[in-house]
Amino acid sequence: MEQGLRNYLVVTGGYWAFTVTDGAIRMLVVLYFHQLGYSPFEVAMLFLFYEFFGIVTNLVGGWLGARIGLNLTMHIGMGMQVVALAALTVPDAWLSVPWVMAAQALSGIAKDLNKMSAKASVKTMAGSGGESRLFRWVAVLTGSKNALKGAGFFAGAALLEAAGFRGALAILAAMLLAVLIATVALLPSGVGKMSSKPKFTQVFSNIPAINWLSAARFFLFGSRDVWFVVGLPVFLYEVLGWSFTQVGAFMALWIIGYGIVQASAPKLLRRSHQGSPGGGTARFWAFVLALLPAGIALGLQQGWPPQSVIVGGLILFGVVFAINSAVHSYLILAYSDREKVSMNVGFYYMANAGGRLAGTLLSGWAYQTHGLEGCLWWSAGFVLAAALLSFGLPAVQAVSKQA
Repeated sequence: MEQGLRNYLVVTGGYWAFTVTDGAIRMLVVLYFHQLGYSPFEVAMLFLFYEFFGIVTNLVGGWLGARIGLNLTMHIGMGMQVVALAALTVPDAWLSVPWVMAAQALSGIAKDLNKMSAKASVKTMAGSGGESRLFRWVAVLTGSKNALKGAGFFAGAALLEAAGFRGALAILAAMLLAVLIATVALLPSGVGKMSSKPKFTQVFSNIPAINWLSAARFFLFGSRDVWFVVGLPVFLYEVLGWSFTQVGAFMALWIIGYGIVQASAPKLLRRSHQGSPGGGTARFWAFVLALLPAGIALGLQQGWPPQSVIVGGLILFGVVFAINSAVHSYLILAYSDREKVSMNVGFYYMANAGGRLAGTLLSGWAYQTHGLEGCLWWSAGFVLAAALLSFGLPAVQAVSKQA
């Protein structure tokens, strides 16, 4: 087997295992602490440090990966996630808000170190396969990751009922530790390490296309989390009367389907766009996406059956959002120089984490003050902002010539 493909498969496998724990811990915290009597906004605040430290980690992590190698930053992230899972197994008396926020901060650092490392590695492993191979590999990595995050949502909810909060966390920590040991043994050292030691100031991109894309990414992912993180699961549990397992299973199936669409994006886009996607592709699909949360909100306000509106609307939103995300994930790698890819990806995912932070906080506040409809109108506004910012995105070939 070609060395680049072998390393890509190992990185993807490690990323999958990490992603299951990331989805599971999120669902465990939302459902368990809501059960303990926390308000929607208080539950959202538990994720404040998770998202905030994701911003810091992506800014520093790309620079760190360029200095010490992407495989090492990935393994550091996996180890930190094991510690974060174990930290939440303490007795209820210790589970104060500061303790949970600290554990979530550690998990946020771990998640973004792992994600940045895995995605930036693809650029170095794709080799001479060209832009088509790069688009396929990053689409499969990202799409399969999201499918596994959906499995993590279900695993978290199911383990909460079957093994309890602490039992679920212990099972997840043991599984991830085993995978960490395996990837350390299988991956070579120095993947993505720059030949010269980059200065920290180099993490800020001087390529306008990357800055425009990062700004659009902020609003794109804020548009999802503003209703998905707190508002949706609490609405399903509290208003529609679903059980924990039903909530987890539904959200898991949505993310799995979203991941499948994302992994299939190269084939889907080949029919409507010639060659690899560019700035125009991102702009078109963002405008399409903006219509969907607005449509769902209008349906709820008109008194249509909420279960049908939510389920049907969320399926459509997932399909179009997945295409948007796949195009963005390809463009950041296509716009980046191979030597500086980890720093460019780190900067880009710093914006991603910022959008998630804004969306998470708004999700709790907007749901508590204006219900799910309020969350959806915020979502529509965020997507529209992403679409307008996408006017600054050029074709990939234009950036290549500038570089």
